[in-house]
Amino acid sequence: MTMKCVRVAVAGAVVLLPLALLAQMDPTANPGVSPYPQSPQGMNQSAGPQGSNAPTGSQTIQSGSMRDSLGAPGETGQQMVDKQFLRSAVEDGLADVKLGSLAVEKGGPDVKPVGQQMVDDHSSLNKGLGDVADSMGIMLPRKLSKDAEAEYEKLMGLSGKDFDTEYLTYILTMHRQKLHSFYMEASASTDTALQAEIAKAMTTMHQHLAIIAKAAAAEGITLPPRPPRPPAATAKK
Repeated sequence: MTMKCVRVAVAGAVVLLPLALLAQMDPTANPGVSPYPQSPQGMNQSAGPQGSNAPTGSQTIQSGSMRDSLGAPGETGQQMVDKQFLRSAVEDGLADVKLGSLAVEKGGPDVKPVGQQMVDDHSSLNKGLGDVADSMGIMLPRKLSKDAEAEYEKLMGLSGKDFDTEYLTYILTMHRQKLHSFYMEASASTDTALQAEIAKAMTTMHQHLAIIAKAAAAEGITLPPRPPRPPAATAKK
């Protein structure tokens, strides 16, 4: 079996993985609740403890994003969506690495290993996503979003249990949102290289949910439950 076939098979498995099974992989998920919000959210629309939406990055990055959003001659709508997904995914990955480094420095004994895991894993994931982006000629962010920068500054002013609680809560919320975004992209994209990186990232982030929950339990921190899925609209008679 060729490497291309392997990547297609792996990516296809992620797309077809039932939502109920994915929900079981999140130790903090409510029973019977879909692992993803009902309405798709971009990963830059972070709803962490501060509840704010993440704006775009630097002016230079905005200019690059604008050029990419116009599309190249013959480029499909899905290819433009793939480019925006990659920019958002890498920008969020930069935040995971920087905030993880801060957790290694300031976190409690059960939080420091979580921070190191975020640094190691998201550095690797960013490299893989970056390689795909390079093959598409995409200009990627090199700085944190304003929302992530604000969270970093907030964490800089905290210590002890307050720091641990804020950090674990923030990255838990971010991972939930990113998993939804990755799932939506996996369901739509036809790029096999991107599909393979998405599959790898989703597996890693599900593992992260488990270690976040374990660290919170060890520190006596209560994490927010996954918001319940809104009820289905009643059909009009």
